[in-house]
Amino acid sequence: MAAPEVTAIIPVYNDRDSLERALPVSIRILSGISPSFEILVAEDGSSDGSAAIVEEFGRTDPRVRLLHSDARQGRGKALNRAIQEARGSIVCYFDVDLATDMQHLPELIGAIRDGYDMATGSRLMPDSDIIRTGGREIASRSYNFLVRLFLSSTVFDHQCGFKAFNRERILPILSTVRDTHWFWDTELLVRGQRKGCRVKEFAVRWRAGKGTTVKAKDIFTMGRSILRLWWQIHVSKD
Repeated sequence: MAAPEVTAIIPVYNDRDSLERALPVSIRILSGISPSFEILVAEDGSSDGSAAIVEEFGRTDPRVRLLHSDARQGRGKALNRAIQEARGSIVCYFDVDLATDMQHLPELIGAIRDGYDMATGSRLMPDSDIIRTGGREIASRSYNFLVRLFLSSTVFDHQCGFKAFNRERILPILSTVRDTHWFWDTELLVRGQRKGCRVKEFAVRWRAGKGTTVKAKDIFTMGRSILRLWWQIHVSKD
């Protein structure tokens, strides 16, 4: 079987209800973008039957593949593994709750076709259309400001779960990314830019998923992660 052009990765942890909606929507939209694609569900130790849903879809549509983990790895590690397992030359991922409007998927994949190494949706550009609480908005803008300040990134929104990559270009960079959870997105973008990767960032329509909240400990953890990566880059030279 010939390798597909596009691998779309959906990270999943106990998201059965969202997954049942996301899979048919993803198949429909990807079918209009590329005649050759696969959907790789990175199911990270779920206990709610998410894996069974993927297996059921896969029996009727072989373009849907399950990448299962018996134990929780963390979002970053699950995405790392999925990108390495992907067969497409273009790899993208998006959150299972489809918080980013899927109307943007052609632009996301198109950016890699046009020669960019990385592409990301942005909730923080002037044309972005987002709905979320004021607390989350302040936390997000503060966090991204600090990433730009300390880590010299040119990206405005590092954490939007809507990204695409030239797989061959980023595979060597993946091995240098140490974070295994939420900071993974930021670290990959920062390290990619330092390696000369071309990044396309564009405004998206985004709606907060259910149950997504910002806790004080999350903000502390993110700040610590920024400082740790700064140390690795500038002091330990990792």
